[in-house]
Amino acid sequence: MFTLYQFKPAFQNCLRPLVNRFATWQISPNQITVSAILLSVAMGLTITFYPQSKFVFLLFPIILLLRMALNAIDGMLAREQNLTTDMGFVLNELGDIISDVALYLPFSFIPGIKAPWIITIVILAIIAEIIGFLKFIIDNKRSYEGPMGKSDRALFFAIISLVLGFGIQLESISFMNSIWVGMVVLLLWTIFNRSQ
Repeated sequence: MFTLYQFKPAFQNCLRPLVNRFATWQISPNQITVSAILLSVAMGLTITFYPQSKFVFLLFPIILLLRMALNAIDGMLAREQNLTTDMGFVLNELGDIISDVALYLPFSFIPGIKAPWIITIVILAIIAEIIGFLKFIIDNKRSYEGPMGKSDRALFFAIISLVLGFGIQLESISFMNSIWVGMVVLLLWTIFNRSQ
């Protein structure tokens, strides 16, 4: 099943010089993980307080990309510099869930978006990540199967935010409910795939 996760090796190669620089500066993987969490929470709070700001929604995809970069960097730094710790593993998994909640739940406050869809998507995303983590305990291999993994969710919400940033009202999009339904179905599919 195609997922954006398949582009991770190429993305990591682009980030490797920065990872080496962070290692030289003695920045720990946990510091990077915490930075990604704080960035996500700050962006989520900004959406909560300014749910009609076009600038905020144009900024959102940039913050998502930065979050994804930090998520890749902390793992590379831990593995390639032999800095892996049990705390780092837990913090990384917990950070993904906290960041997803912080970034996506505030969309329920945006005019034109029905909050139950966002809440359902966030809950299913949490379940998908927990199952991926549990597979590591069972098989000693973290499950990243899609089709609606972390990167795919980020792309979806980035597109929605750009639509809002360009001033298009979501209630004017006749098939918007179908998009939400589609995302829920893809998340359920992801949960099923990760459960195998």
